[in-house]
Amino acid sequence: MLLAVDIGNTNITLGVFQGENLQATWSIATVASRMPDEYGLIVSQLLPLKGIALEDVTKIAMCSVVPPLTPTLVELCESYFGLSPLVVGAGTKTGIRILYDNPRDVGTDRIADAAAALTLYGGPLVVVDIGTATVFDAVTHNGEYLGGAIAPGMSIAADALFHSTSQLRRVELDSPPGAIGTNTVHAIQSGLVLGYADMVKGMVARFDQELGGGSKVIATGGLVGVIEKEIDIFDAVDPYLTLTGLRIIHELNGG
Repeated sequence: MLLAVDIGNTNITLGVFQGENLQATWSIATVASRMPDEYGLIVSQLLPLKGIALEDVTKIAMCSVVPPLTPTLVELCESYFGLSPLVVGAGTKTGIRILYDNPRDVGTDRIADAAAALTLYGGPLVVVDIGTATVFDAVTHNGEYLGGAIAPGMSIAADALFHSTSQLRRVELDSPPGAIGTNTVHAIQSGLVLGYADMVKGMVARFDQELGGGSKVIATGGLVGVIEKEIDIFDAVDPYLTLTGLRIIHELNGG
């Protein structure tokens, strides 16, 4: 079995694959101050809940956008599984040719997303990751990663409203009855949810135009369900796209 580990800014998502089948997933909070043994205790308790023993895991692939946590999770893999993980980075075969000005600036989770989307759906592609940040990636039909766009995520925007104003409150990120909010909660939900939905729709249209048209639009991320209800532009919604990308990249590197 392959354990895929996606270290994100808000959550660490783990998935176990048996071949191409994603057997189980877990999500735990990203806490930079946790020690390897603390993460090890959490993981060693979670796996058996889904019938998976530590010794069932024979391969590990990892991507991270939180550099200080990467060695912590590598140590976890070595101590609890007895395995050295494949950590996606410079020199890793991904099947994606990165045309960014500085390829090292591209988050490895974005490359994993691109690798999965290209393999599963073919290009050209617009990949939309709706999570802590709202991220757009453009991939050509022959696997060239052209670049993308990054905006603050809905939860970041909601926190900014709460902390930067005197009277606005925290609200649930859910669809309001209409665009014109008749109370403060609905007004904030309109600005956040409907505003972000239209931003996603508009950015995807711009990306598709620059890609020459006919792009498939693949969505992922922890908040994708909120936006999915408001627009119908996605050809596929895959919350675990990054994990699948890690599996594919591991196979490309001899896994």
